Amino acid sequence: MQTRSRFFDDIARVANGAMSAAAGVRAEIEQLVHQQFERFLADRDLVTREEFEAVEAMAVKARSEQAALADRIAELEAKLDIAKKPAPKRKAATADRRRATAATRRTSARGKAKAEDTTSREDVLKDDGSNDNGAKDD
Repeated sequence: MQTRSRFFDDIARVANGAMSAAAGVRAEIEQLVHQQFERFLADRDLVTREEFEAVEAMAVKARSEQAALADRIAELEAKLDIAKKPAPKRKAATADRRRATAATRRTSARGKAKAEDTTSREDVLKDDGSNDNGAKDD
């Protein structure tokens, strides 16, 4: 009986050693797979979850600050519109319009005078008494 027990003890020791070796191989394979996977992710320029969450938090903060600044700008523009005195600006614009109108009148008067001069020259040249169609007037 003792031999049998010894035989089973030896088999148990061998199996235990094999299991220990298998566990070591398993841990080594897991480590290699993990390294290969990290290398794969690094080659793809992927970010970690922590980096992603940090950037996402920064983006949310930036969006909220932008919205607050947009509201503040609208408020300040409204205050500027109230503080503006539109009357002086209208007078300046009216004066500019008057100057532009006067310049236009002078230019158009010169153009009319030139047109009248051209017409009178044509009348002189048409001394034969024909009308615009080339027919003689009766």
